[in-house]
Amino acid sequence: MKFIKKYKSLNFDKRATNYQIKHVIIHYTAMKANDEALKYLCSKKNKVSAHFLISKFGDIYSLVDIKNRAWHAGISNWKGDTDINSSSIGIEMDNSGHHLDFENFTIAQIESLTKLLDFLIQKYEIKIENILGHSDIAPYRKIDPGEKFPWKALKELFPKNKNKKNKLNLDMYVDDYFIRKSINTNKEKSLHILSKIGYEIQPAKNNELNYLALLKAYQMHHRSRLVSGKLDLETYNLLINDFKEILTI
Repeated sequence: MKFIKKYKSLNFDKRATNYQIKHVIIHYTAMKANDEALKYLCSKKNKVSAHFLISKFGDIYSLVDIKNRAWHAGISNWKGDTDINSSSIGIEMDNSGHHLDFENFTIAQIESLTKLLDFLIQKYEIKIENILGHSDIAPYRKIDPGEKFPWKALKELFPKNKNKKNKLNLDMYVDDYFIRKSINTNKEKSLHILSKIGYEIQPAKNNELNYLALLKAYQMHHRSRLVSGKLDLETYNLLINDFKEILTI
């Protein structure tokens, strides 16, 4: 692939020993202009960076060599992994974000992102389920790339490869599973499933604001048309279906 290498960030270090690249984390820049974002990500004083930035015109800027550990994830957690910077590739999307205009991502951007993801998936054998948003790995402090990011389109372009097992009586199995685990309420079930998916649930167990933030993070990725933070029936059913998928892989 062709990358623009004119801009280079000094904000990186070595990946931790024995860490395999297995995640791609999508962000938005939260700035008005692409040039502003490039300057910010490349300024040493800001201590933040990403491997790539994709402009609204679809230009892909390579800011940090993939062999190095870019500083984009911050305090984060996915499936118990707390050094996401060491295990991931960070991609910034040129978008002003929620606190400014929060415009739609452009067709050119998504086309370039698709090509980049295809390249990274092939080269590093990254699983589709490990393409995540910043809000997935840090749901209590981050909301990017937000509900306007086209997760559904990417899911259709990059379907999961999974071994299909017998799904007969799976509903009964799920009910029995929760009974055996003494998981009774819908909230308890939702937290258990979110944990199985990969989310860090501990801060949400006894804090309603954190629980709302966690559900919003899930909804932004899996039901972006309505991000309420409420465990409504549709959200609950989506979680149950995700759990069934986990059980059949």
